[in-house]
Amino acid sequence: MCEREREREREREMILPVAKLGALAVKTFSKPIANRIKKEATHHPKFRQLIINLAQANHRFTTQIQRRIYGHATDVAIRPLNEEKAVQVAADLAGELFVFSVAGAALIFEVQRSSRSEARKEESRRQELEAMKRRDEELAREVELLRHRVEELGLAKGRGLTGIRQTRTTVNDRS
Repeated sequence: MCEREREREREREMILPVAKLGALAVKTFSKPIANRIKKEATHHPKFRQLIINLAQANHRFTTQIQRRIYGHATDVAIRPLNEEKAVQVAADLAGELFVFSVAGAALIFEVQRSSRSEARKEESRRQELEAMKRRDEELAREVELLRHRVEELGLAKGRGLTGIRQTRTTVNDRS
């Protein structure tokens, strides 16, 4: 395993604890905000009515789902929650929704950051491969040039010292 692969493996091992720590920090920082949303939800009349309606709709939906799961009749009237219970349920839902939204946004940010990082690495590998190809082509040209020189030296061998001097002059003129 080369040094670069070992370094990548160490980076991968470091990401998981950092991600967990980041998720915990996001959740910890968003909890007070969620609690504030819960508190404010109970004081504003328009918002209070909105969340009561949401809580009642949620209550009806979950009750119908539970009745279907357990095989009970679903056409029975569902008693609404009392106002305080509805406010509490909706405020809890709003707080949890906020925490979930923050965590989701953090996750999306991390995925995008990771994909950009991978794209940069891929571009670096592509450039490295291109440089290797260019070097390979240069070496192939150099080998071909050396092959021609060897052939010329082989021809000059038959002509003696005069042929070698002429070959050297010809080769130096080409360079």
